[in-house]
Amino acid sequence: MDLKKTNRVEPLVKNARPAGKKRDYIRIKLLILLFSIAGIIAGIKAPSIGLPDPAVLTAVSVLAAAAVLVVPSVRKTDEWERAIVLRFGRFHRVKGPGLFLLLPLADRVAQVVDLRIRVTDFSAQETLTMDSVTVTVDAVCFWLVWDPQKAVLEVEDYEDAVVLSSKTALRNSVSGHDLGTFLEHGEIIQKRIQEEVDRKTTEWGITIQHIEITDVQIPGALQDSLSRIAQAEREKKGRIFLAEAEIEIAKKLEEAVLIYAKNEPAMKLKVLSILNEGLKAGNSMILVPNSMAEELKTKDVFGLEALNELRLHRKKETGEGK
Repeated sequence: MDLKKTNRVEPLVKNARPAGKKRDYIRIKLLILLFSIAGIIAGIKAPSIGLPDPAVLTAVSVLAAAAVLVVPSVRKTDEWERAIVLRFGRFHRVKGPGLFLLLPLADRVAQVVDLRIRVTDFSAQETLTMDSVTVTVDAVCFWLVWDPQKAVLEVEDYEDAVVLSSKTALRNSVSGHDLGTFLEHGEIIQKRIQEEVDRKTTEWGITIQHIEITDVQIPGALQDSLSRIAQAEREKKGRIFLAEAEIEIAKKLEEAVLIYAKNEPAMKLKVLSILNEGLKAGNSMILVPNSMAEELKTKDVFGLEALNELRLHRKKETGEGK
């Protein structure tokens, strides 16, 4: 039984754009040079092989070779691009934007660098947090090249270097915090990751402007437990809020009792308002526990003594009338 191992290499960038084809002008120039030499030799030996005037052939060959050599030497870059020019393999200068000339057979453009802000999305696969929770974190990095000479000459592939540095910093940050801290204080962690990566890339002529965490994936079983914890936390906060409200109400009632104790007319007005509210509701009878009625008898909170006095007064008036 043959077991074939398949090593899947995950791309550094999730949605990578295909890189443009690099033109090798050295080969083209060498071919042009060979054709020019062949044309000159053909012009010299033209009489022996029955060709036209050798001077004409030589002139045409030289002009054609010169034209073909000069055409690739005229280069153009856009406003946001800079070309790294090497002369005989050594750094010469940074060219662009606009048109510029290269020295034929000596100069070549090693790379054209884009100076615009780039957005690169990457992922830190299956990282353990401090509380041993396996998470998968997706993030995006906003960065730009401010020194194309350093970016090209000091780093083999500066885009991969930025992504790898960002992934390493993200994994270190995830493993250095528990899941709750990572979810609640994401902005602070993002800022720390950005500062850590920027310290590395500044030496390469690259600035990390911002790193943003876009998605945090956790196991399904853990999601259920976190949901229950969040629900219990919300119930706890709700009960605490109700208890604090009761405390505030009790304090206000204590203040009201002190005011009513010092001001008897205000107490009577309160009694009348209670009776008025009961009558508004269409209640012809108000049921009050005996213990509460005896306890509040002297205060006449429910207006019972007031009603009794009113009835006695009416009976007296009715008796006098008879």
